[in-house]
Amino acid sequence: MVGGGSIDPWAEYSRVLGLNLQSARLRAGLTQERVAHAAGLSTFTYQKLEKGESNPGTAANPRMQTLVSLSLVLEVTVGDLLPVPTLELLRGGS
Repeated sequence: MVGGGSIDPWAEYSRVLGLNLQSARLRAGLTQERVAHAAGLSTFTYQKLEKGESNPGTAANPRMQTLVSLSLVLEVTVGDLLPVPTLELLRGGS
């Protein structure tokens, strides 16, 4: 929280997704470039996913196909990559 504001639940969810991607990649001993190429993504796009954003200030929102491709490359399940959702997330942070 900054200045008394609340954290955007989707931004936080995307941030944790990025951390999960990074952890899986490091466990697999792969570079960002190698994962991106094997999953059919640009390195820049993959780097943004690990940061949890798509555009500056915008939470990442990868397609299901992207998540499945990444899970296959990283040899984990999609469920291993996705954070556990919260009710706050489903309510849109209200």
